Amino acid sequence: MKIKDIINSTKITFSFEFFPPKTGDGWEKLFQTISKLMPLAPSWVSVTYGAGGSTRDRTHELVIRIHKETNISVVPHLSCIGSSKDEIKKILETYIKNGIYNIFAIRGDQPPGQVLPPDSGDFKYASDLIYFIKKFSPDISVGAAGYAEGHPESADRLAEIRHLKEKVEAGADYIITQLFFDNRDFYDFCDRCELRDIKVPIIAGIMAINSIRGMHRMAELTGRIRIPAPLLRSVYRAESDEYVEKVGTHWATEQVRDLIENKVRGVHFYTLNTSKSSLQIYESLGVKNSDQLSK
Repeated sequence: MKIKDIINSTKITFSFEFFPPKTGDGWEKLFQTISKLMPLAPSWVSVTYGAGGSTRDRTHELVIRIHKETNISVVPHLSCIGSSKDEIKKILETYIKNGIYNIFAIRGDQPPGQVLPPDSGDFKYASDLIYFIKKFSPDISVGAAGYAEGHPESADRLAEIRHLKEKVEAGADYIITQLFFDNRDFYDFCDRCELRDIKVPIIAGIMAINSIRGMHRMAELTGRIRIPAPLLRSVYRAESDEYVEKVGTHWATEQVRDLIENKVRGVHFYTLNTSKSSLQIYESLGVKNSDQLSK
């Protein structure tokens, strides 16, 4: 089912993001995670793409396997940095051949150890990729990335919203934000989108901190994440990673509770290929699955 149709037919969506494992063991563990999360009845799941398409083949393999072995809609990420139109066309043809009509379109990060020039490949921005996808097949539902706290490469927040509007004008059906830890940043982002007449649904990206090391790694990767002092205080007060994980899960649960109460269109969980935090969040909210949260 197309994601735009799922969003339009549901009061609030709940979805999970996975990444392609590097080892055979990792694949089996991931599918164990997926099997544990399926009873939560997610609206869909997504699969990420490595920097510069470094996990391209594994992404395709995982997407097609999930599509064939589960009854859940799956959304592959697709980055365009350094890619040609022919390369992207072949990928889209493969997905359509396998009955997949959903794409999450991003510019993508630089490949590890490389710095590609801005004019490398046929696509300069994510909006160019979105336009190409929609022209290739209007039937494909396309999602785009938004940044509640600002894009790490952008110093101009006004220009940033203009670029987001260009993605929507190119054909993006919905927006999923980068993770954030203060819902006020998300609400402000939504208000600024509204001022620019961006009317597509905006899905909130949520990740639970599970260790101090993971928190620092998360900050390093995202480049612009703001961790509120009360959360930091609780994390640093915790005596072990077990307690850090409890703090992170509790904080994420309260974020989700507040988002639901404020009628967010959807929540997207960055799972890190584990099920524990998501299962505990649902349990703390007093429900067994997403259907109960959508009422």
